[in-house]
Amino acid sequence: MEIENLASNYQPSQAGIDVVRRSRMLLIAGITSAGKGAVRDRLIDSYDYCRVITHTTRPPRSNNGILERDGVEYHFVSLSQMADLLFDHKMFEINYFGGNYYGTSIDEFIKAGQLGKVAVSDIDINGIAAIYNVAPDNVTAIFIVPPDYEVWKKRIENRYNDIELFKVDWDKRRNIAINELNHVLKTPYYHFVINDNLDKAVSEVNDIVTGNYNYEKEEQAKLCIKDLLKAIEQDI
Repeated sequence: MEIENLASNYQPSQAGIDVVRRSRMLLIAGITSAGKGAVRDRLIDSYDYCRVITHTTRPPRSNNGILERDGVEYHFVSLSQMADLLFDHKMFEINYFGGNYYGTSIDEFIKAGQLGKVAVSDIDINGIAAIYNVAPDNVTAIFIVPPDYEVWKKRIENRYNDIELFKVDWDKRRNIAINELNHVLKTPYYHFVINDNLDKAVSEVNDIVTGNYNYEKEEQAKLCIKDLLKAIEQDI
């Protein structure tokens, strides 16, 4: 069966659902270059978290001159390998994003459970919705945002060695960011953290997970998101 049909009709097995419902999960989303990967890695280094590594069909790319590694940044798989994982019901969720498939395997949650740690993953908003709908009592969903529009756009530009390549991708990244920001502002289960200082952002995320967070900061973050969204929409 073609991967398009497998992915569009995919439902996890009951055994996979049971695994996820037994897991403690922190799911981190954010617009591109918000720093969600850096937040995730610092949490793993500093607190009791275990990373859930996403599978993807996209090829490894270079970030600041360093090529991504299989099993570190992602599990890089071919379209046929992803189709086999879906056919065998080894994935919990699957999404098509930016021309590639991304998904989370059930084995990643099993690994975190065996270690007795909180499973942490940076996945897209569709993946978070799929997991939250199955296990809402076990999920903390956090959306990371950069402090302002200028900082955000500069971070994206710095990912490209060629300004012309940046210009080619900019409209796509801009439109995705607009859709994501509009979605999370309307979705009640998200918490929000501004990543203007990595140490502070990591501490705030951990405080949310452990229930020690000052929720007045979230209102400030929501205002930041609204300002960011307005600025992105006006940059045509």
